[in-house]
Amino acid sequence: MGGGTGVRRDAAPARPYGVGVNETARWQGWREASEAALYGSGGFFVRERPARHFRTSVHASPLFAGAVAELLRRLDAALGRPEELALVDVGAGRGELLTGVLAAVDRELGARLRPYAVERAPRPDGLDARVAWLPDLPEAASWTGLVFANEWLDNVPVEVAETDEAGVARAVQVAPDGAERLGPPVAGADAEWLARWWPLGGGETGVRGTGAGARPGTGPHAEPGLRTEPEPRTEAGLLRAEAGLRAEIGRPRDEAWARAVASLSRGLAVAIDYGHDRAARPPFGTLTGFRDGHEVRPVPDGSCDITAHVAMDACAAAGAEAVRSASAEAAGTGATGTGAARSAGAASGGAASAGTASGGAASGGAASGGNAPGGAASEAEDPLLLTQRDALRSLGVTGGGRPPLSLASTDPTAYVRALSSAGEAAELTDSAGLGAFVWLAQPVGVAPAALATLGLPAPA
Repeated sequence: MGGGTGVRRDAAPARPYGVGVNETARWQGWREASEAALYGSGGFFVRERPARHFRTSVHASPLFAGAVAELLRRLDAALGRPEELALVDVGAGRGELLTGVLAAVDRELGARLRPYAVERAPRPDGLDARVAWLPDLPEAASWTGLVFANEWLDNVPVEVAETDEAGVARAVQVAPDGAERLGPPVAGADAEWLARWWPLGGGETGVRGTGAGARPGTGPHAEPGLRTEPEPRTEAGLLRAEAGLRAEIGRPRDEAWARAVASLSRGLAVAIDYGHDRAARPPFGTLTGFRDGHEVRPVPDGSCDITAHVAMDACAAAGAEAVRSASAEAAGTGATGTGAARSAGAASGGAASAGTASGGAASGGAASGGNAPGGAASEAEDPLLLTQRDALRSLGVTGGGRPPLSLASTDPTAYVRALSSAGEAAELTDSAGLGAFVWLAQPVGVAPAALATLGLPAPA
């Protein structure tokens, strides 16, 4: 399960350059170091209970599981109420979301529901016996139903790049104590990903808004999270490749998401995370750590969660390409696209192997051409990006006001319950907190008319 928190991860973590550098330490890329620290023998997520260290939407309120149950009910109807309906929680933590959804669905749907937890940690004691516990995603086209990944992609380890004094993007290497140094120039598929999705020093507008990872402003009236010093620009209006610009290379996340999407034969795949798009990448990255409910410096020694926000538009394109590739294969064209449906990936946060799934769909993620495996037209395959605030409201989590005071005198217990529910709904949909999460929804083989019955709003 990904590294969520009740506190927004907007601030850049303290940078360890020149602090405690151990020249004899084993230097690694951040992807390799994080993989071992999080998922290796005795790693953070193998050893620790995530809820102890950070608070996700699942932990914030049972209303979240109720909203997922409502989405599942609508999807079940859109799919024609199949004999078996899968609910797959990728990065399931200790199974809290599945437990909540199973409690929220009615008996008829519950009898057909097949819940799966995809998680590297051992199965927890006392989990509902109906939940199948898997260490990895299965082969392509294994399920009909809903694949749900809440704060999973942010814990798929990635490489970090930083520009040197000459403006060259170099791999950042890290020691076990968290000290960093610049390694060789980024090359190959990682360099191609950077050029397409996160060009360091490029972009039409430079820093925009309060994007996560922006350095705090230095002026006396600077707002938190805003960089206020003048932007270095060329005559063409583009940012120069100044030293110290950083990026998290999201290619493993694209591959992981493509594999999750490809595990469906028909249904809907949903990923939820703090994210950003190409128009407003955080110029100094978002890599950080969490321990005991507090944001801490990321140190790859297994002592803390290591997380970074997600390039959601790149993942959207990868998922759309996975659908398009599967559609082409089903149509007998012999086209394989990027091979996303067959590439090894990062289930439950693991690092994906070679091959990129990010090519194909344009930035923003619309797929085109071909038919879905179930025969649906291609326009139903377009991914949808929206905020959690909008998604949950469409699923009945309204965040309404206080219940009437008259209820306090007539039914005090109901009043307290309604008051608590209103507060929880407000937290889940707060645009300055959990409501700012990005939902990426990728349909697979669902006809447009049926997809419309899910009620998810189009992005503004």
